[in-house]
Amino acid sequence: MSTTRLPDRNNPGRKKKVLVVEDDRTLRETLRYNLVAEGFDVLIASDGGEGLVCARQENPDVVVLDLMLPGLSGVEVCKALRRDGSIVPVIMLTARDAEIDRVGGLESGADDYVTKPFSMRELIARVGAQIRRMDMLKSVSQSGADQVLDLGDLVINRSSRAVTLNGKALDLRPREFDLLAHLAANPGRVYTRDQLLQDVWGFEYSGDTRTVDVHVRWLRLKIEKNPAQPTLLGTVRGVGYRINL
Repeated sequence: MSTTRLPDRNNPGRKKKVLVVEDDRTLRETLRYNLVAEGFDVLIASDGGEGLVCARQENPDVVVLDLMLPGLSGVEVCKALRRDGSIVPVIMLTARDAEIDRVGGLESGADDYVTKPFSMRELIARVGAQIRRMDMLKSVSQSGADQVLDLGDLVINRSSRAVTLNGKALDLRPREFDLLAHLAANPGRVYTRDQLLQDVWGFEYSGDTRTVDVHVRWLRLKIEKNPAQPTLLGTVRGVGYRINL
């Protein structure tokens, strides 16, 4: 496997930091070995409580988090980080391929999920994709361009990551915000699910586009007067989604 070093753009001398929270020692050490070989600084934790403390103290760039952990579960750890206001990308590892597990991870605030057994190359690619996505968001924020998207009743501040509807603040998950801001930046433009996966999540999901549909459903519950008959976040049948003018 080739070595790909991903330095911090704001601090070129600092390697990107990945926290691995996994109770299976063999898998944990395998992940550490391969991530270090790719040029990352790697922190490890063997249970949920230790992982949460480490995430809060060390401020990693990405968290690779097992769903089933002793003590606090991966879902509980992720929820705690989101309650803290952290937007650190979280990639959830699950041993089961049931939709309820994937959706549960996403509902807790995870950005991505990988089902065991998985390709180490794929996981590392997803880690890199999340880092590039966060670097891009930081770059946009620092540029100061088009920070406020005013859609009438709906106002999105990309710098502060705040959204108001009719003057009332909305509580959005990190990826809900990113999806809404991306669509709202080009109102009227139709995005396919594959485009949204690449643009918002930063990775091609090999045709599994249900992640987009789940987040669209959550957004509609928060921004639509009647989520069953959406008028703002529209569906173009057979194509994808758009923000209606």
